[in-house]
Amino acid sequence: MPDPTHLTAFALVALGLVLTPGPNMIYLVSRSVCQGPAAGLVSLAGVGLGFIVYMLCAACGITALLFAVPYAYDALRIGGALYLLYLAWQALRPGGRSPFQLRDLPPDGLRRLFAMGLLTNLLNPKAAVLYLSLLPQFIAPGHGSVLGQSLVLGFTQIAISLSVNALIVLGAGSVARFLGDRPSWQTVQRWLMGTVLAALAVRMLAQGRR
Repeated sequence: MPDPTHLTAFALVALGLVLTPGPNMIYLVSRSVCQGPAAGLVSLAGVGLGFIVYMLCAACGITALLFAVPYAYDALRIGGALYLLYLAWQALRPGGRSPFQLRDLPPDGLRRLFAMGLLTNLLNPKAAVLYLSLLPQFIAPGHGSVLGQSLVLGFTQIAISLSVNALIVLGAGSVARFLGDRPSWQTVQRWLMGTVLAALAVRMLAQGRR
């Protein structure tokens, strides 16, 4: 088991990341608004499988490989930061959109919904950064099996992410309508989202190898 202090700190970081709008949230909200909460939950199941893939890869040693190759780590860190800056610009630019704004998506079958949720998460830099950069920082070799700690931390993050995103999926339509009737709230939400994303990107770029 991980150290309780490390587990609590990791849980708070995971909560902060899932509350930061990104590709997963944008897709899930759009899908839920256009096709209903059931379609959003099927897509969320695909997102969850994507998290499991990343977590198992990290737990089985890919994390150690990337950290042993400086250029691989730096490419991941810089690429993820640049993508976060792109998302921040999309929110802050004139005419930028909120992830809770309605987007037209054609209805899809269950298999495609699941596959799109999985693909969206596998191509999500924030998910990669979480497992390949943050996860090892909360593992203490003196507290038992590194593999065991990795699995506990990983499943903790997955539980938090799926729980929060399920609530977002179920309330997506109501939130979208609320913000649609109040343009000033959309502006505040976009600037808050953009500022948080930009701050995360700058911090990521400023961090060196650990």
